[in-house]
Amino acid sequence: MNNLKIKYTEIRVIKGDITTLKVDAIVNAANNHLVMGGGVAFAIKKKGGKVIEEEATRQGPIEVGEAISTTAGALPCKFVIHAATMGLDFKTDEFKIRQSCRSALTVAERLNISSLAFPALGCGVGRFPELASAKIMAQEVWKHLKKRSSLEEIIFCLFDDNTFALFKKGVIDYLWHITNELGGGPFVCVDIIIELKDRNSGEPSVVVVERSNPPFGLALPGGFVDYGESLESAAKREAKEETGLEVEDLRQFHTYSHPQRDMRFHTVATVFVASAEGEPKAGDDAKGIRLVRLDEIEKLNFAFDHKDILKDYFLYKKGKSPF
Repeated sequence: MNNLKIKYTEIRVIKGDITTLKVDAIVNAANNHLVMGGGVAFAIKKKGGKVIEEEATRQGPIEVGEAISTTAGALPCKFVIHAATMGLDFKTDEFKIRQSCRSALTVAERLNISSLAFPALGCGVGRFPELASAKIMAQEVWKHLKKRSSLEEIIFCLFDDNTFALFKKGVIDYLWHITNELGGGPFVCVDIIIELKDRNSGEPSVVVVERSNPPFGLALPGGFVDYGESLESAAKREAKEETGLEVEDLRQFHTYSHPQRDMRFHTVATVFVASAEGEPKAGDDAKGIRLVRLDEIEKLNFAFDHKDILKDYFLYKKGKSPF
C-alpha cells in the first residue's frame, strides 16, 4: 500500500522526479539564505530556471525552520515552497526538519492550494536518516490535517528505491498504524521509572533508554497502551520490551497530560514507579540503555518531558510535593 486517506486528504508515497510533478506546489529543501546550489534545490533551479532562485533570495535570508513561496518558472507546478531545513553550514536535525515541514504546510494553506509534493527533507546534503525524516514529516502532516485543510493531496516524492521503501514505511505504514490502530488521539501512554542500584557507586539510579527514533534523546521506558490492555499490564510489557527487566512493586506516580509534552502527538502518560533486579538490556528499537543519578539529570538531553518527570520524582523522594 503506497497511499492512504486522512479525513479529506490523500497521502501518497511515490518514486520519481519531483520537478516533473503536475501539482500546485512542490517543496524545496532549502538553506536559510535560499541559494539553490545543490541537491533538490539545484535540480529545481536547473529545470525551472534561475528566476526561482532570484525570487527566493530577494526574500531571504530567513530563519532556519521558516518557509517562503515563489513562482515555479518553467516547472509544471504553480509554486515552489522553500522550507529552510539548514543554514549555510548544511547541518540539520529533527527540530529543524519538523519546523520546516510545519512551515511549508502553513505556507501551502496560505496559498489555498489543493496538492503539494515533498522531497525527503534534510536527507540530501544534510545527511539526516531517511526513516527518521519520514516519521517526523508524517507526524507533522498528521497534526496539520487534524485541522481544516485546503490540501486534497500530499505526495512524498523520492528519487531512489531505498529512500522510497523507507518513506513508505515511515509515512504510509506509520500513519496507517496511528489512524487505524491507535485511533484519533489523545493517545494513552505509560512511562516507567525503574529503580536500580548503580553497580559501581551503589547509588540509587533510574533506567533510561537512548531512543533510536525521533524525538531523539534519553527517555524513560514506556509507550502506547494497546486496545484491551490495562495501564499496569502496559507498563510491565513496555519495561520488559525496552529493558529486559521484570519489574516489581509497580505503583502509580502521576499522570502528565500537557498537550505539548510530546512533539509528535497529544499524549496522556501515566507514570509508574517500580523496582527490578538484574542487568538492563536495550530492546530492538532502542539505541542504548543506561543508569542515571539525580546529579546527572540537568546535563543530559531527554526527549519529551522526561527530564521534568524525573525532577518531580526526585523532589518526591526527598519528601517534597512537586505538584
